[in-house]
Amino acid sequence: MDKFVITGGNALRGEIPVNGSKNSALPALAAALLTAEPVTLHRIPHVRDIRTMQRLLVDVGARVDIEDGVVRLEASKIVSPEAPYELVKTMRASSLVLGPLVARAGRARVSLPGGCAIGARPINLHIFGLEQLGARIHQSHGYIEAVAPDGLRGATVHFDRITVTGTEDLMMAAVLAKGETVLRNAAREPEVVDLAELLSKMGAKIEGAGTSTIRIEGVEQLGGAEHTIIPDRIEAGTFMVAAAITGGDVTVTQCNPEHVGALVAKLQQAGAEVTQPTAGSVRVRASGKLRSVDMTTEEYPGFATDLQAQYMALMTQAEGIAIIVETIFENRFMHAQEMARMGANIRVDGKQAMVAGPRALSGAGVIASDLRASASLVLAALVAKGETVIDRVYHIDRGYEKIEQKLAAAGARIERVE
Repeated sequence: MDKFVITGGNALRGEIPVNGSKNSALPALAAALLTAEPVTLHRIPHVRDIRTMQRLLVDVGARVDIEDGVVRLEASKIVSPEAPYELVKTMRASSLVLGPLVARAGRARVSLPGGCAIGARPINLHIFGLEQLGARIHQSHGYIEAVAPDGLRGATVHFDRITVTGTEDLMMAAVLAKGETVLRNAAREPEVVDLAELLSKMGAKIEGAGTSTIRIEGVEQLGGAEHTIIPDRIEAGTFMVAAAITGGDVTVTQCNPEHVGALVAKLQQAGAEVTQPTAGSVRVRASGKLRSVDMTTEEYPGFATDLQAQYMALMTQAEGIAIIVETIFENRFMHAQEMARMGANIRVDGKQAMVAGPRALSGAGVIASDLRASASLVLAALVAKGETVIDRVYHIDRGYEKIEQKLAAAGARIERVE
């Protein structure tokens, strides 16, 4: 397994570009199963989760061609509506094929998902929604089997809690259902809006994406489409924090500043200067002392849970005590104990963490426990004295394309070693 070796102490400067959103590309790839016609997707990031989804689509029967961030898919026929454990075990988002397969083929067999060890993230909300649409669900031997031989029918689905992948899965199932489907307490994330735009290009009738109520009028069939994936707001946020934590001056390019508004507000409160040079870039400068600022994760447009670990790393360098509350996932403070090995003063109590700073971090051997935790350890290492070795960086490869090269180009001393 590869490792990152990082020597801290350099302030980052320059421009860092952002790739297309992994969390938007995954449902877009799954949506290609809804039509027999070709779907072309631009700005697909070359990361591990995307490669896993592509292999899954090939197993199902799709033809997938990849070149320079452009993926062309054609699922003229569903050969095997199954997502096996061998692929699903590394990626929870593979459950996104459940809705499209039931809608298109009338049946699906999907292994219960794996992925990051950041909490239960139950799939029961997907199952409940599909049952409301008329699917019969059976679970056995670690697999979910769903059948709807006569097709799905529209219904009103009220989610007990906001779920991004659940909203996306039900949207894809409902576009081919008979009649109208109403999704209440739906996720409002930009990735949901992006999926709705793709489905609309394919011929779906969707209203309300980006609000808590989404209405979908089912159609008999969908056609092909061409679509460009939105920028990755979590990658953009990670590089913004990298600029602030190192006392640097970085312009994050090819991003959507509106999607990181909650982070911008926290960075400004902490003492960083944040400006918007162009419509698609954010500049972060931090030359003085940082101030501790409390933060609570929330569903969009609140502070993203996927940026909580990175923000914790930043608060280790801020003056005072910051209280960080995680409301989305349980068990998402696993990075705290690794940061403590580097000298951070962090106390975790349930869903709350208290971070006292500023602390002089020192290089150490640490282990990445999940995707975003690994990014936070990279950020901590950028300001630590001496050398930090981060193990299990396959976690970071699931969501960041060539992060070490991007950071090195901005002045970081970081290298990947086998």
